[in-house]
Amino acid sequence: MNTVPTQSATPVRVFILDDHEVVRRGVRDLLEAEDGIEVVGEASDAREALARVPACRPQVAVLDVRLGDDQGGDHAGIEVCRELRALMPELACLMLTSFDDDEALFDAIMAGAAGYVLKQINGADLIAAVRTVASGTSMLDPRTTARVMARLRGTTQRTPAEASEASQLDGLTPRERQILDLIGEGLTNREIAERLFLAEKTVKNRISSILAKLGVGRRIQAAMLVGRIKDRQGRPPAPGS
Repeated sequence: MNTVPTQSATPVRVFILDDHEVVRRGVRDLLEAEDGIEVVGEASDAREALARVPACRPQVAVLDVRLGDDQGGDHAGIEVCRELRALMPELACLMLTSFDDDEALFDAIMAGAAGYVLKQINGADLIAAVRTVASGTSMLDPRTTARVMARLRGTTQRTPAEASEASQLDGLTPRERQILDLIGEGLTNREIAERLFLAEKTVKNRISSILAKLGVGRRIQAAMLVGRIKDRQGRPPAPGS
């Protein structure tokens, strides 16, 4: 389980997106009552969020997965996450939803979300989740990751995009491939540095290079990508192939 980071002198800046006013106000009141957290803005739909977030410069965006009035479908909030992360790679997006939905969970991770929590979460845990993702730590526990990996293993059809994934790894150096494998094992930067006898800063720089080459924004996305490729490589050929 994640350890809640200690509070820093600078308040964590948070933006809230939810199409239900009561929920939005409730989350805002909860967070604003907490020392060390400042709500810098809110929105009720995707268009408003995409316009306001860059100006507000939050560290964390709490985003409702389902926005009923938007054209992005049931997962419009995830599309907001994807667009915001493209504009602001340093932004940590915490997805908030009423439904325990594996499809939405998978899409949120691939969009670069740092965490995914249900609206049934209690106030103290939501505050802890905001602090956790603000510190740069993922709110996706091993059980959650296992569910996503199980979904990936259930995919039997290989799309053109999937066919090109293996070639993405060809652009990595042998050392970067080694580091990527250790990321897939769940090792931290410090543990990777100790395993490979490297400076922790060197490992951090190498991981930044790996993420850039793979075209992803977070470690877990890189780990899932290599896990998916390895899983397909170990899968027996389909009949008639």
